[in-house]
Order: sequence, then structure tokens, then C-alpha cells
Amino acid sequence: MATYSRRTRIAAPLEAVWAFHGQIDGLEALTPGWMGLRVEGVVGPDGDAAPAELFEGSEISMASRPFGVAPESRWRSRIVARERDDGYRLFRDDMVGGPFSVWVHTHEFYGDGDETVMIDTVEYEFPAGAVGPLVDRLAVVGFEPMFRYRHRQTKALLEGDSSPDWMPAVDRDTPEAAEDNT
Repeated sequence: MATYSRRTRIAAPLEAVWAFHGQIDGLEALTPGWMGLRVEGVVGPDGDAAPAELFEGSEISMASRPFGVAPESRWRSRIVARERDDGYRLFRDDMVGGPFSVWVHTHEFYGDGDETVMIDTVEYEFPAGAVGPLVDRLAVVGFEPMFRYRHRQTKALLEGDSSPDWMPAVDRDTPEAAEDNT
């Protein structure tokens, strides 16, 4: 199984960053327009439609059509963990239906004074049989711009930064462990 990870320091308190990422509006605000994302439904763990906050057991149904020309891909994700500890927050979502054999996305947030360190880690596997490992390695080509955008948008929205979201990232590590300090 392959892994992609990105880390960013955000000049905003842990609770603000955590609250933003715990809502469906956060997902929509952080998805690049070129992904063509459409949230088709959100169901809370108690069966309520469109809950204000995403809790463990919440399910999100989405469709995506990158650049408006790629084949549409349907995706269903379930929040399988939500943890709060002193100075630390985590939630994890698993794909329960979609294009990957495995997709486990862990969102971690560490408070550091008035700032937050945000880490996205995705463990994934394509259903490609013997060529799967090759396809897995190529996936970073798509993940890198998407997660770079997500991390920059988080900074821009929560820090009040007005810098354009298209500015090149300053990566200090490999894409597999990228850190966005812009």
C-alpha cells in the first residue's frame, strides 16, 4: 500500500482549524474547482441528513469530474475515527465505495501555542492487480496539486491571507512527505 503525506503550519489556534475541518463546508471550500466535486449527500451517524458537524459514523456521498472532461467518479466516505486530546485532534475517513481498493485519509492537528500543525496522510491502493504498485506511485502526480491547494486554502481562509492560491509551493521535503510553509 502506498502513502502520501503533507504537513503545514497554520497561524490559527487548534480549535479554529479543528472546527473548520469538521464541517462539510470545509471540504467544499478546500477542494480545487478543477476537481469538479459535487457533494451529493451527507448523513450523520444517527441517520440525520446534512448534519452541521461530521462525527464518527457520518457518511459523505460525492461525485467528481476533474476538469469537466474526465469520466465522473462516484465516491462514498465514512468518518471512522474522531479523537480529541490535549493539544491534539484527529479524524479519519475511509472510502467505502469508489475508485480505490483502499483509501484511508487521516487528518491530524497539533496545537503549538497560537498556531496549528496540520498533517494529512493518505494510505491508498488502486485496484490494478500486478501493475497496482506502479499506478500507486503515479497517483502522487494527482495528489500533490490537490493537497497543496487544500493546505494553502486552509492557511488563506484561517489566517486571512490574501495571497493567490496559484502561487508555487515551497516544498522542503519530497512530495511523499511535503511540507507547505507558504
